[in-house]
Amino acid sequence: MPRVSEAHLAARRQQILEAAWRCFSRQGFHATSMQDVFAESGLSAGAVYRYFPSKADLVRTTAEGIAGIAEDVFQELLSEDPVPRPDAALRRVVVNVTKRTSSDGIDRTKIALHVWSEAVRDDEIRDIVTSVADRLLDSWERLAERWRDAGYLPDDAEPRQIARTMYGVLIGFVVQRHLLGFDTDDYLDGFSALSR
Repeated sequence: MPRVSEAHLAARRQQILEAAWRCFSRQGFHATSMQDVFAESGLSAGAVYRYFPSKADLVRTTAEGIAGIAEDVFQELLSEDPVPRPDAALRRVVVNVTKRTSSDGIDRTKIALHVWSEAVRDDEIRDIVTSVADRLLDSWERLAERWRDAGYLPDDAEPRQIARTMYGVLIGFVVQRHLLGFDTDDYLDGFSALSR
């Protein structure tokens, strides 16, 4: 029997993820069953479970993918000299994450809303959300250290406090964008006005 190529395995995995994203986006995380994912993907239970044994595994992979996109942007920002100002850095993170998590009518940041609400009641999902948040907080903290060194922040500014605030601003953008329909540029322009 011929071996299945890595490309085929990756394509199948992506097919399942995209089916789950459509389901989560359409009906929310809690209301989506694994049977919904089987039907949406057109694959058998065995085929799906081979890659994702549970809904939590689908959430973990989705969340880690979004975090990876954000971390790529943070690495670019951290490598620049001089480091971009806080408002310019936030703009780049928001614009890049928003653009790179949206395809084929599916916006994975919308799925984050469902996952965050599920994290309130499900410890396994909370652990996933917390793990991703910690990674992003670490990236914001490294940027805050650079901002302080560049004179954009007072010398006594605490980088972890700044990181928590910037993470909150990022989460606030996602919430307001999906719940209230806020425009990206309006939101970011408001933040820029605060830092003038």
